[in-house]
Amino acid sequence: MDESFSNLQTSHLLGSVPAVISEDDKKSTNVHIASVNEGPSANMQIFPPHQGNNSKGYQTLESPTEGPEQQPSNNWKGYFNVYSYAQYFNVDTDVVLNRLMSSLYPTSGDFFSKIDANPDLYGLVWICTTLVFVLSSLGNCATYLVKKRTDSEAPWVFDVNYINLAASLIFGYAIIVPVAFYFSLRYMGSRADLLRFWCLWGYSLFVFIPTTLPLLIPVEFLRWVIILLAGGASSCFVALNLRSYLEASNDLTVVLAVAFGLQMVLSIFIKVWFFP
Repeated sequence: MDESFSNLQTSHLLGSVPAVISEDDKKSTNVHIASVNEGPSANMQIFPPHQGNNSKGYQTLESPTEGPEQQPSNNWKGYFNVYSYAQYFNVDTDVVLNRLMSSLYPTSGDFFSKIDANPDLYGLVWICTTLVFVLSSLGNCATYLVKKRTDSEAPWVFDVNYINLAASLIFGYAIIVPVAFYFSLRYMGSRADLLRFWCLWGYSLFVFIPTTLPLLIPVEFLRWVIILLAGGASSCFVALNLRSYLEASNDLTVVLAVAFGLQMVLSIFIKVWFFP
């Protein structure tokens, strides 16, 4: 019984004391170890090949693959895909601020050269949304100040319709007018880019945002001077940049006159309706 237990290999057990091995046993053990060492070396990085999604067991190690990227479709369905418009909102804050400052200097006429590499729609959406909020809120404040100045006892009610009117006016103007100029210029044979036109008209409305604050002054003559100056600056910004962008043609003067006039009409409408 003792001899049978003494032949057990216990060297692999943790904390075990190696048994005394005779010379004959030591020789046989060395032969066994040598045969094992001469065999193929084990490689822990080699696993059985992957047999499919339903197979079990070990599988090969592979680098994680990313999910399929959402690419805009080339057909008409791409127009209804949000990812198709993501590239037009990929602008930094410094770029947007630079374009906003350019809209305040209408005589430069180099706006298209600044947006040529990356025209954006972020400015149009942000400026129009901010202008809608400013017109609806400060327009009600202006009517309140005028009413309290004429009759302090008269009741005053916040007009919610200012929001609907401002949203329809600003977004409708910033979207429809560039589309009309795009098709008109294409019909006349001049080069036109709808995305760049949207970007131009969107940034041209920025001047009206800081202008609405001094329009709260209850002096009618001063209000007209302020809104006409703002409308003239916005009109010059659109007209001069269109002139530098389009080729010389016989109809260019008419196009510039129409663009200038529409901007002035918008500024007058803002004054008459929101700051009476």
